[in-house]
Amino acid sequence: MRAFLRRADHVGFVRLIVGRSYASVASKPPLHRAVMAAETIRFFDPQHNQVFIDMTFGAGGHSRAILEAAPGTKIIALDRDPLAHQLAYEMAKDFPGRIVPLLGKFSELPSLLRSVEGFDRQRFFDGILFDFGCSSMQFDEASRGFSLAHNGPLDMRMDKDRCPDQLSAADVLARIQEHDLARILKVYGEEKQAKKIARAIVSARFTVKRIETTGELASIVAHCLSQSDSEGMFDFRLDKLRRPAHVATKTFQALRIFVNNELNEINYGLVLAKQLLRTGGKLVTITFHSLEDTIVKRHLTGHVVDDVASKVPLHYISHTLAHATETMQETMKQSWKQINKHVVVPSNDEVADNPRSRSAKLRAAVRLD
Repeated sequence: MRAFLRRADHVGFVRLIVGRSYASVASKPPLHRAVMAAETIRFFDPQHNQVFIDMTFGAGGHSRAILEAAPGTKIIALDRDPLAHQLAYEMAKDFPGRIVPLLGKFSELPSLLRSVEGFDRQRFFDGILFDFGCSSMQFDEASRGFSLAHNGPLDMRMDKDRCPDQLSAADVLARIQEHDLARILKVYGEEKQAKKIARAIVSARFTVKRIETTGELASIVAHCLSQSDSEGMFDFRLDKLRRPAHVATKTFQALRIFVNNELNEINYGLVLAKQLLRTGGKLVTITFHSLEDTIVKRHLTGHVVDDVASKVPLHYISHTLAHATETMQETMKQSWKQINKHVVVPSNDEVADNPRSRSAKLRAAVRLD
């Protein structure tokens, strides 16, 4: 480990930082607010008797807005989080017969729909909503292990204990090889110091103890990356928008995405949206970082190969390949027409009222024939 002076010194500082307490930076958790709810309603323009799927129910803010905007509308409320599923049942009491709560991931939706009593399998939906990422409820509950602001068990499983075989973030860090961890941090967290962080985490695991809390992980990353100034150490850096962010933010993001297989689920969810929406049905997506938004954008622009969002746009396919006219027409057929020419972002007033919405991007599209 070239970055460290001597192994003995390294062991000493790891013991120090693992034992260091990690204080909460939030005195009171903010209430959950649905991001860009007004814009979502404007794009959907819900009408009487239409049926929507809320693929990420959360606390139900978007679903409630849709149901209140057009009496007679119905919602299939899907969420993989058991707490959100319970909230859907609670909201269903306010809208009798208009909410069908479903517990599961995007990839489980086909089988869940088949289990809904009275569900018309030939039904094509009028609108599908995705609000990707974690909900405020998950971030604000320390025991879920998502947040840097609250010290708690290093869990990060959106499904909680629903899937017994799913590894928690602590399980991943206890077993993973250094080069695999570095790859996860680089790809899913877009972390430039991925190798350095991975080496520090694995060294801490072998020389001190299993990393079991969010505070321990944040402290290791902070000590690994923090810079010195005249007053000591500071544990933040500027993000792409020049805002201060904790140095472990990207590490937490990468682990969360890996633990929950988020990007593959997002890709599969968008494939389902194309299959389940009727012609003229509307898709609204709200993303919170570039990895999510890139997958959405490539699906909407047709840059997919075998239903997978490709890193290489279709126009880079070799010019030496020749296909029958019918094949090319089918392959290049556009499935979506984007409603908004440019991505929609929250208003200044919404960001001031709900800071967690500041990185949100909304895209809306209509399903073509």
